[in-house]
Amino acid sequence: MHVHILGICGTFMGGIAALARAKGVRVTGSDRDVYPPMSTQLESLGIALTEGFGAAQLSPRPDLVIVGNVMTRGQPVIEALLESDLPYLSGPEWLAREVLRDRWVLAVAGTHGKTTTASLLAWILDHAGLAPGFLIGGLPTNFGVSARLGAPPFFVIEADEYDTAFFDKRAKFVHYRPRTLALNNLEYDHADIYPDVAAIERQFHHLVRTVPGSGRIIWNATDSRLEEVLAMGCWTPREGFARESRPEALWSARPLPHVQDFSRFEVLEGDVPRGTLDWSLIGAHNLDNALAALAAARHAGVAPANSLKALAKFTGIARRLQLRGEVRGVRVHDDFAHHPTAIATTIDGLRRRVGGTARIIAVLEPRSATMRRGVHQHTLGPALAAADAVWLYTPPDLGWDTGTVLSALGARAHSSQDIDELARELARAARPGDHVLIMSNGGFGGLHEKLLAALRGRT
Repeated sequence: MHVHILGICGTFMGGIAALARAKGVRVTGSDRDVYPPMSTQLESLGIALTEGFGAAQLSPRPDLVIVGNVMTRGQPVIEALLESDLPYLSGPEWLAREVLRDRWVLAVAGTHGKTTTASLLAWILDHAGLAPGFLIGGLPTNFGVSARLGAPPFFVIEADEYDTAFFDKRAKFVHYRPRTLALNNLEYDHADIYPDVAAIERQFHHLVRTVPGSGRIIWNATDSRLEEVLAMGCWTPREGFARESRPEALWSARPLPHVQDFSRFEVLEGDVPRGTLDWSLIGAHNLDNALAALAAARHAGVAPANSLKALAKFTGIARRLQLRGEVRGVRVHDDFAHHPTAIATTIDGLRRRVGGTARIIAVLEPRSATMRRGVHQHTLGPALAAADAVWLYTPPDLGWDTGTVLSALGARAHSSQDIDELARELARAARPGDHVLIMSNGGFGGLHEKLLAALRGRT
């Protein structure tokens, strides 16, 4: 069987490609603006790629076309597909039919932390010898791949609320039918899809409706919007988690003295200590992610003590505060943060790790559809405020005036319209001991390597 995937280089669709290949399917695909890690993963799988969305790629004729949500009406390949009699499906529908139908699905949903929590959960199950399948919107370094079929019954899925396809405007996650569902948090995002946060809450409610009564919902008991979602109707037992003990939270944590970056803490189930986690991740947000993963793994039968042993061996995720290199004492980090809350928590985690004397230089590409609409322009300045210096990439087609952000940050703020010049400016400004934190949900035009090269060439 030959499957052709349109929009194959997104993290989700690249995972679909890997799963289809593992099922013995011949896979080809097309996309544009290709960048690692997904391009590297597809190359390693031997999947042939077509650049762009021309109609000619449907010849020779595939047996099935899987359509990514990046595809729109008007694109030549889509118009040719609709004129043909070729069968086509969305990625989530193919996944539900071909992979998830007979599996115990453990889904992780929320505005933030999905990739990390799903990675932690998959690693816990794997460490316990359960060999789960998974599809994750990132590259967990413990696995080296973003997706695998694994062995029945368990399958871990990062459950995204973005829409499914141009012909199916429901959220992706309603296709997955999880037995275990972790809800991390809920904020306004995806302004190109949802008019307000209430519309997103409604989609989360639809997800909750798909969890059976014998299943389990793990939820962040400090999140008022998730509480509103569950108040719309919930037919499944639920367990709350929170950083600190509270009545609604079965799972909580106790910070240890003299550990400011949350790299070591005690886990409690109710009032009962279950062990101490000493791991490589930092930040309060990752403490939350760990609690969610522990609780979900417990529902799948893994004892907390075993989960803690697994988490202590978790090595991280590509593009989640990943150190890309160090030149002349300047450390360059790569992070996927693209929402004010994620930006603030990432900076806070790094600050807690490096202390108050080291400088943090934050560099942001406002690339997501929500960012490009200027939705977060009034909260972006405060989110970046803990950095010592800030560079904002402002391409000519950004679509909104960044003056509000720059004014809020004062003399610390800089902007640049050109990535090559931005790399040179950063190289001139950085000094030994600095941490340059580059944040984008895309490739940022190769800024990381351009900066490292500029630092090497600096005299």
